[in-house]
Order: sequence, then C-alpha cells, then structure tokens
Amino acid sequence: MIQLSQAAKIEIERLKSKQKLHTLVRLAVKPGGCSDLFYDMSFAEVAQAGDRIFEVSGLQVLIDNQSLQYLNGLVLDYSEDLMGGGFRFHNPQAVATCSCGNSFAINQESIVNGQ
Repeated sequence: MIQLSQAAKIEIERLKSKQKLHTLVRLAVKPGGCSDLFYDMSFAEVAQAGDRIFEVSGLQVLIDNQSLQYLNGLVLDYSEDLMGGGFRFHNPQAVATCSCGNSFAINQESIVNGQ
C-alpha cells in the first residue's frame, strides 16, 4: 500500500508528539493544485465514515476510500535542505508532478481499469 521512510516516520512522530494523545495521521488526495490533484496530510482524533486504517511503520494512518486509489505504492519521505524541511511524495502512479512536489497528475484511465 504505502511506505514511510525512516526520516518521514521520525518527523511524523515529532509532529504527532505536539498533538493530543492517540492522534492518527491522515493522508488524502484532493482536487486542485498545479497538476490536477494534491496531497494533504493532517492529524485526526477519530476515523470518519469511509476511512480505512493502515498500520504503516508502527503508525496508524487514515486514508479515505476515494484517496486510496491514488496512493497505492506511495513512498512518503522527509528531507531538509537550505529552504527548510518538507515531506516528499514519491508516487509511482503519477504521470506528472509539479515542482512544488505536492501536486500531481495521474492517468485516470489506469485508475478506472484498476492498474
């Protein structure tokens, strides 16, 4: 399904430690951005109807059913550079990505056909 690099796991745990106890990580794909779709990462206290909970590198990650099709195979990384730190999304389904790194396009036909 999805994978977290060690650096991403450490950063998520750091951010999570500033949240309420038992906070879950939510990954979603939303319409918009430079290339049709963008990644959204947030924290949630409870799962919503239509969410699936995955155990990823020891963290509970919520993904809604609609986003799930776009996140299959995703590797989430974290790195720092001169401009600061940020999460990097490596999605094998993306056919185009924006230089911002958060927006992407996908071949909708492959999603419909389950590829």
